[in-house]
Amino acid sequence: MDVLVVVGVGGMGETIARRQAVGRKTVLADFNEVALEATAEKMRVDGFDVVTAKIDVSSRESVERVAALAASLGPVAQVVHTAGLSPTQAPLAAVLRVDLVGVALSLEAFGAVVADGGSGVVISSSSGYLTPAFTPEQEHLIGTSTPEGLLDLAFFAPEVLGNAGVAYGMSKRANRIQVQYASAAWGDRGARINSVSPGVISTAMGRQELESPSGAFMRGMVEMSGTGRLGTPSDIADSVTFLLGPQASFITGIDLLTDGGAVAAVRTGRVPMPGR
Repeated sequence: MDVLVVVGVGGMGETIARRQAVGRKTVLADFNEVALEATAEKMRVDGFDVVTAKIDVSSRESVERVAALAASLGPVAQVVHTAGLSPTQAPLAAVLRVDLVGVALSLEAFGAVVADGGSGVVISSSSGYLTPAFTPEQEHLIGTSTPEGLLDLAFFAPEVLGNAGVAYGMSKRANRIQVQYASAAWGDRGARINSVSPGVISTAMGRQELESPSGAFMRGMVEMSGTGRLGTPSDIADSVTFLLGPQASFITGIDLLTDGGAVAAVRTGRVPMPGR
């Protein structure tokens, strides 16, 4: 039986897991053991074959242990990394460890066990489209650094970033570069890897951000976007399902912005960036 791995069981993680888990053994992994077991039990009641594993995505040992567990259960056909911390949830250092280093560790560990024909998706964020671009030299350093070495790069130094919000946006922009570079290693195993950048999504994390100091800007983006609404976990699951599936067999190393047109509203001047 093929194996599905979903790292992070929040609103998007659970929705994606339910969408992809039919006919597969599913490994759910999360740092919050209470939420992890509650989600797993609900899925088991609904007939899904679920195994749980606690994971700290900022720890190489922890991520590699979950990757080894998944590989021991069967061919690892699909991997979805949804774990992340928002600026209102954690300080700058923790955001970098989870959103930047955690993605790098997962790409490396699961890229070493994914099956031929397999596919993966990293959940990033549309905030990465609203942060300053990296230079080509910086992109190369991000793509070729070891996961732990990312924190030694001068442009990710806390004194350079300044606050958790900037660290979050820069980490999410870096995720797209990490996926591009990882696509070669995954391709060597006959597998694909992509990312999805959600906009403002109606999850617990999203609603918390809407109540933060940046909430007014986020609401403005939503109101002036082409769709004029918040996203739902199902919207993101639709994008993930496409990228994991056979219709995307010629797509790897890319990011799919799934934001209802919010970034377009900023880029076209319908919503001014804060401080401008």
